Amino acid sequence: MSDPQPHLDQIFSALADPTRRRILSMLLEDDMAVTDVAAPFEMSLAAVSKHLVVLAAAGLIRQEKRGRITWCQIEPDGLRRASIWMQGFGQFDPVDLDDFERFLQEVLEEGPSG
Repeated sequence: MSDPQPHLDQIFSALADPTRRRILSMLLEDDMAVTDVAAPFEMSLAAVSKHLVVLAAAGLIRQEKRGRITWCQIEPDGLRRASIWMQGFGQFDPVDLDDFERFLQEVLEEGPSG
């Protein structure tokens, strides 16, 4: 079985940037041309294009050339991989720190002889 970790690293690295998260939010609404993706940002088209390359390399978006326009669309499987990995942590019950603190206090009060 291959290790999914390197790809997950790319996904989480891509999601770590707020600009890229905003781009993903925009693409959830509809496919967009690269120029339309870049419009709301106060950065160059080249800078936005670099963000799009990172998102595409992580498998979070897909880019497609239609005529002279490059379109971007969300790639649901990319986010699904990360989501499935994170759901694995939901199998553990949350730790009640207050209960744990009471338990430790009881153990300390009993002393070493128990």
